[in-house]
Parts: sequence; structure tokens; C-alpha cells
Amino acid sequence: MGIYVRVWHYIKPYSLAIVSALICTILASAVNLYLPKIIGNVIDDVLATKDADTLNLIAGTVILLIVLQGIFMYGQTYLMAYSSQKIIIDIRRDLYQHFQKLSMLFFEKRPIGTIMSYITNDVAALQTALVNNVIDFVNHSVTLVGSIILLLYIDWKLSLLMFVTFPLILYTVNVSGHKVRMKSRTLQERAADITAFLQETILAVKVIKSFSRESYELERFDYENLRNFQAQMKIVQVMAIITPIINILSTIGITAIIWFGGHEVINGNLTSGALISFLVYVINLPTPVKRLSNVYTDVQRALAAAQRIFEVLDIEPEIKDVKDAKELSTVEGHVTFNNVSFAYKPEEQVLTDISFEARSGELIAIVGPSGAGKTTIANLIPRFYDPGDGSISIDNIDIHTVTLQSLREQIGIVPQETILFSGTIYQNIAYGNLDASREEVIAAAKVANAHEFIMEMSDGYETPIGERGAQLSGGQRQRIAIARAVLKNPRILILDEATSALDTESELLVQQALDRLMVGRTSFVIAHRLSTVQRANLILVMEKGKIVERGDHEALVKSDGLYSKLYRLQFSS
Repeated sequence: MGIYVRVWHYIKPYSLAIVSALICTILASAVNLYLPKIIGNVIDDVLATKDADTLNLIAGTVILLIVLQGIFMYGQTYLMAYSSQKIIIDIRRDLYQHFQKLSMLFFEKRPIGTIMSYITNDVAALQTALVNNVIDFVNHSVTLVGSIILLLYIDWKLSLLMFVTFPLILYTVNVSGHKVRMKSRTLQERAADITAFLQETILAVKVIKSFSRESYELERFDYENLRNFQAQMKIVQVMAIITPIINILSTIGITAIIWFGGHEVINGNLTSGALISFLVYVINLPTPVKRLSNVYTDVQRALAAAQRIFEVLDIEPEIKDVKDAKELSTVEGHVTFNNVSFAYKPEEQVLTDISFEARSGELIAIVGPSGAGKTTIANLIPRFYDPGDGSISIDNIDIHTVTLQSLREQIGIVPQETILFSGTIYQNIAYGNLDASREEVIAAAKVANAHEFIMEMSDGYETPIGERGAQLSGGQRQRIAIARAVLKNPRILILDEATSALDTESELLVQQALDRLMVGRTSFVIAHRLSTVQRANLILVMEKGKIVERGDHEALVKSDGLYSKLYRLQFSS
């Protein structure tokens, strides 16, 4: 019931349009209910008396009713589709907005395809229930209830024969619907697995081809496809048995009615027209029952999808603004780590008792072997994660006490793996400041050593770069990212292995751009190549989550510690 209440929360704003659609549905169904009564009147009042005038009147009435029914059906279809689409838009928007609030851990624990499946597969299942099933439910409910009332009106004794099998039909529908709901959740999960698999393999297509693993990946896809097929067939198996059971029970009831009703007509207790009308209603009765059973099973599927959606919406962001969080205004960029410890999992400590101070405008280099915790330190500054112990402050203000947006507006990040958006070069640079003028965008590109290659491209700044910047080289993508950071104009800059994946020429151009970008800013540089950190004001040497050495380049080389060892390994030639 809680799921129904939450779905109603989305339906309520469009209740007027939905009610109007339902009224149209009821009126359209009423026309269908009246037609068998007209057939009975024709038999009893027209054919028996050979009254041509009455026949003409009935024929005109039927045509008028069908025209009105067409108008009502248009109204129900349009209004219901409009309402359902608006509801789905609201649900998708809430899901997407909630994804933006969730912490990095949420995305790291789940495949991208699984996350996408919430907005695609699950919402689509809910949409089907809202559009088709609501109309079908009202339409066939009206037909079912109206038919039963008319049957009782025509002959209550015949109606009692129908009620012998009717409860058995309802019981069958209820049991099968419960089973479909349980199996539908499994089906939604299997569909999410396929989406996640496709996302992963499409992004890794170059690796697959380079290792000639097409056949291997096809086998993996066949396995996921088979699991989805098996989940689907379990639902089909339940649904397939409903129709024959309903048909058998309905046929028994109809046969009994024909036998008893025939005797009633023979004995003069019932007219032929009334029996024909009664039989038409009875013969049509299994249709709304079967359709309502299908609606019931579809609704169970939709509820399984809705349950998955609401489970995600109920996840509380681990990183969020504290109560009474303040805005962080323009800062100098004085960053302090005070006894900071951090663990992604309780049993796996990543950082232990990290303390250091970065004064405004200083360059802080963080070096050490892979897995030492360098990137984790960088991720704590913009509060992608919160430390387990200790505190981090900017200009002596604890970053935990300020709003996330105002904190991150002060920080620019240039990662090793450059992430660009599909669109034009101009749009990607302007992402750093959506209010920037074209002159400011071009100036940022010049600072980043990007203007020259941009102007050599077919459409200059309006050149589309493809998904994730596929049309650009690694160095070009990195310079676009630097231009984006320049346009943001942050007081604190984080460079995470920004040049490690580039060739020598591209590295030189990118390094020149970075040198310009770091002027006057507090900068944190994470690097394996020690040649890029030699002029740092402070070098932090990390090992197993701890700072084992600190100082400038000259002092660390002379200390004959880990930094000196790494330096000799890189420059032994």
C-alpha cells in the first residue's frame, strides 16, 4: 500500500486530466453495454411486430452512439497519455536529481548500466502500467460491473448460474498476480544486468578487439540473455495458464446458462430477445475478466519496478550539507589537513593521521607508489568523501560546515582521464562558467594552449567532438579540460596525474598550460613523474596511507629516503 501512496503523490498534480480521461472511458464503455440491449429490443419489438419505423430509429441511434463512443475514446487516449507522460517526466527528473545528490560511493558500488536501468527499464514498466493499464482497468471494470447489473436485471435466476464459477475465476487471477509480482522483480534485475553488460562492453570495445575476445564476450552476453529469457518465461508460464483456466470456468457457466435459459424460453418465462441479450452479455463477460487479469499482472510488474525506483529514491546521500551550513565566500586558498584518517571500508584503512598545511598560492606535490592514498587526499578536499577522523579546513573554516556547492565552486580539478561531453568544443569549455562571454572562452583556450588547434578544425569552436571527446587526441582533450578549469577561475586547483598519459610533445604543451593555470592558486599536484614536481613548495611522500616524508625536492633527494629512491629509479640514466 505504501507504493500505491507514493505513486499517487506523482499522479495527484494531474488528477483533473486523469479524471476527465476516466469519465470518457466510462462513457465509451457504457455504449458497449447498451448495444446488446438494443439487439434484444430489435428481436422482441421490431422483428416480431415488423415495425420499420422503430428499426430505422434504432439504426440511427446505433450510428450516433458509435460516433459518440469514438469521441470518448479519443478523449480517454489523449488525456491519459498526456497525464502519464507528465508523471513519467516527473519521476525521471526526481531520479536524475537524486542521482546528482548521491555520493561517489553509490556510483562506485554499482555498474553504470544498472543505474541507467532505473531511469530506462524500470520507469518504462511503470509508464506502461499508467497508460494502458489504467484505461483497461476502468474500461473493463465498467464493462464487468455493468454487465453483471444488467444480467441481474434481465433474469436473476440465470445470473446465479454465472456466480457459481465467477469466484473461482477471481481466485485464479489473484494467485497468479501475486506470483507475477515476485517474478517481475527478478526480471527487472535481469534487464538491468543486460544494460550494465552492454554499457561495460561498448565502452571497452577497443580492448575486446585488441585481445580478439569477441567470441568470449558473445558467450557472456548469451549467458546474460539466457538468464533474462528464463526470468521472462517464468512469468509467461504463470500468465499462460490463466487464460485456459478462465475459459474452462467461463464455458461451464455459459453452457449452464444456455441450457437453463433455453428451458425458460420454452416455458414462456423469458423472451427470445432477453435470452439473446443475456447470452451476449455472458459471452462478452470473460473478456473483461481476462483483460483485468492481464492488467493485474502488469500492475504487479509495475509495482516491482516502482519498488526498485523508490528504494533508490530512499537512499540518503552520504555527503550532504549539514544543518545551517554556510556559504563559503571568496577564499585565499589556505588548506589544512588536521589528523585526517579515511577508509572506504571499515576494515581497509586508506589514510592514517594525515596532517599538512598548504598556504595560499603554494604548489603541493603528492607522490608515492600506486595505492598509497594520493588520489584519496585529493578527493577529500572537494568533499567527494568525508574523513572518518580529523578535519579539513580552508582559510581556517572547516569544509564540513559550508555548503557543498559553495565549496566546490572554489575548486578546479583536472583529472588524468579527461571527461568531456558530447557537443561542441565551445560548449565544453563554457561548462566551466555558463555565464562566460565568447571572448572569455577564447581567452581561456589561449591560456590552455588550445586556441591554435581549435582554429585549425573544420568548424573552429563549434566543432562537434563526439561522445567523451572521441574526435580529439588525448592532449587536445586535456587542454580543453584545462581551458574549462581556467574559465572557472578557482582558488584551489587539483591536478591528478594530468600529464601521465600523454606523449612528449603533448605533455610539453599541457605542462605549459598547467603552469599558467597554477599561477596565484593553491595547487595540489599528484604525479608519478617526479620531473613535474621538483619546483613544488612542499612535497608529500605517501606510502601505505601515511606521509612518510615531507619537504622540498632538494631536501628529499639528500635525505636518502623513499623519495630519493624513486628519484634515482626514474633518473638513473
